[in-house]
Amino acid sequence: MTLLALALLLLMLPSPSPGQGVGLVTLLEGSLQVIRGTTVFQGVEGMNVKQGDILESSEGAFVQLEFTSGAVVALGSSSRLYILPQTAGGTGAERTAAIDLIMLDGWLKHEAATGKGSYRYRTPQLAVTPSGGTVVIRSSSNACDIFVESGSASIADISQNGNSGQAAPAKAGQFFSRVKGAGVTSLERPSTAFLDSMPRQFRDTLPPRQARFSDKTVEPKAEHPVSYGEIERWLMIPSSWRRGLADRFAPRLADAGFRKQIELHARELPDWEPILHPKKSSESPQARN
Repeated sequence: MTLLALALLLLMLPSPSPGQGVGLVTLLEGSLQVIRGTTVFQGVEGMNVKQGDILESSEGAFVQLEFTSGAVVALGSSSRLYILPQTAGGTGAERTAAIDLIMLDGWLKHEAATGKGSYRYRTPQLAVTPSGGTVVIRSSSNACDIFVESGSASIADISQNGNSGQAAPAKAGQFFSRVKGAGVTSLERPSTAFLDSMPRQFRDTLPPRQARFSDKTVEPKAEHPVSYGEIERWLMIPSSWRRGLADRFAPRLADAGFRKQIELHARELPDWEPILHPKKSSESPQARN
């Protein structure tokens, strides 16, 4: 198959179906980039957030999300969050959360009353499943801190392949940290460095604002097809987390620059191999007859 024929075939592939709406953006200070399907959108207040959305806040930004199941979630500056589609969340023990979220970088605050939905946040180092109350997370590729401000939660370490270890109960006031390659440490109160770095908006209860958008339909503005650089970090998250991403972004191979980058990183992206080089049948239909 020629490159031109492959490109035409990819362009004819159906676009990923829109994910199920799970909440709204109810406050936006700064800017918010939303990657939905294979398109980059500019986030706006009042827009739906959906399963499969990749959200990235700008430097200095503050974003408030309100989920239909009851949680209020805030993102701080330069934060990256992936609302995992339910079909990509694994099976068995990996499908325990109704809302499953992957957080690579930045700050996140979760507030929810007991019984207001089930949520799990996974970072490259730690995972937390709140059971009502307030949880604050700071994450980077090499370290993670989790503060159970109120209520209770369960905390687990994350292996290199993305699997969660044995969960341990956490109570209000406890503070957990983990640096890449090390074990989990626990303190009875958060560190001074953590508190001093916390976004100022996280210091107060997050005020619900969803009612302001009950009679409005707001759509984000489409900006451009996603580039390789905009999703590189996401394509290299643990294999159990990135299930489905190669198929989702495969239509972008029609762009020569995108395809070149995928091929250059093929060793790090084994899930793209069947898409880049599909196996050909060794027998023609006539030979089988």
